[in-house]
Amino acid sequence: MKTANLCFSIARLCVVYLLFLAGCATFSPPANEPLAPSANPMGQLTTPDVGGDTAIALAFSGGGTRAAAFAYGVLRGLDDIPTKNGKSYLDQVVFVSGVSGGAVSAAYFGLKGRAGLADFRERFLLRDAEEDLKTNISLVNLAQGLSGGVNDASRLSGWLDRNLFGGATLSDLFQPGKPVVWLNASDLYNRTPFLFSPLTFAALCSDIKRYAVAQAVAASAAVPVLFVPIVLESFPAACNTPLPAWVDGVLAKQNAGAQVQAFARALKNYRSGQVQYLKLADGGITDNFGLSGLVIARAAADKPYMPLTPDKAVKLRRLVFVIVNAGQGPSGDWSRTIEGPSGADLLGAVTTTAIDSAVRSGFDAFRLSVRDWEETTRKWRCGLSRAEAHRLGASADWRCSNIRFEINEVAFARFGAERATRLSAIPTRFNLAADEVDLLIKSGREAVLDQTSLKAF
Repeated sequence: MKTANLCFSIARLCVVYLLFLAGCATFSPPANEPLAPSANPMGQLTTPDVGGDTAIALAFSGGGTRAAAFAYGVLRGLDDIPTKNGKSYLDQVVFVSGVSGGAVSAAYFGLKGRAGLADFRERFLLRDAEEDLKTNISLVNLAQGLSGGVNDASRLSGWLDRNLFGGATLSDLFQPGKPVVWLNASDLYNRTPFLFSPLTFAALCSDIKRYAVAQAVAASAAVPVLFVPIVLESFPAACNTPLPAWVDGVLAKQNAGAQVQAFARALKNYRSGQVQYLKLADGGITDNFGLSGLVIARAAADKPYMPLTPDKAVKLRRLVFVIVNAGQGPSGDWSRTIEGPSGADLLGAVTTTAIDSAVRSGFDAFRLSVRDWEETTRKWRCGLSRAEAHRLGASADWRCSNIRFEINEVAFARFGAERATRLSAIPTRFNLAADEVDLLIKSGREAVLDQTSLKAF
């Protein structure tokens, strides 16, 4: 009895201690800056002229280093597929989107291009990106998790900046001739995806050119409780330019997509000052494939072919979307017992259920957007005169209807049961064993090389 009372007293003290510490909220100071009075917001991003009649768009899912390594293998595989003009399909990439671990690969490829393939494995995939993080289970860490997050924004972003990105800013990422890169986080207040793009920073009246790539990637990977949310500040008094006309147009349409309408309302909240401090967390919460960037870009388009340029829209015959899915699928033994899930299993099940549900609905919206984009681009092409088409680069054998947009998913399930099970068992961490990393790279490369639709081009 005395032992039971002692255990109860200790447990009560622990609870009181946790609640006390949880009352001391943790936060990260805003890392963005207002637009200077003389500065102009960055203009709309345009796709590079990659040549040829095929373009590639990539979307890298979340999943820590597991996702980053699988995505890196896909990039290696694309570089192994030659094109008719003596280049590889890596040279045909015009869009790349990334979430969490996938955002690391997307950002590094966006900055370095093919040169990034030479050292990404050694500089990131084989490194322990958790070495500056607090990951052990303790009363203090549990209390900090309850009060906002165990690790503040400087830990992961600082490590990424020192070891990988070298002080690069989004102005270095958004350069002419480079693929358009979308890094994705989640806006916790507005419950929408947050894109690190000129559009969203213009709504905040904030200078995107000075925002660190490492900070954007860290926001994309800021898993709630483990990380304090990344904070951005809105500066509505710092600019006078109105929001794009499509924002009000989307909100006025009864049949506009719910995802796009929610994003438009978020932009209005940023500009009005209703949301003074944005709290950003892991992009997988709202869109684990990072597909919302294209859906939103299509809603914002005032030309039927955008966000492609008119010359690219004329010359293209194929636009191929490669969705790189490093998700793990269902796991755990509790489905075979009457008890459970509980504890960590319950938290994991709730989180993955929410993420997978968002992925499915987001994928549906993405497919509809791509189909509409293909149809409106084909109709625009067929409305051109022969002279207009040739002026934009059409070949002698050009046919206006010969254009197709395709969606290909690369996932663990495409492999045999043994390898798929092994890949799915690799944890969502930023610290993996070398043999796990190399298996993921090999699998991503092989998955792309097995894409018969890519090789057929």
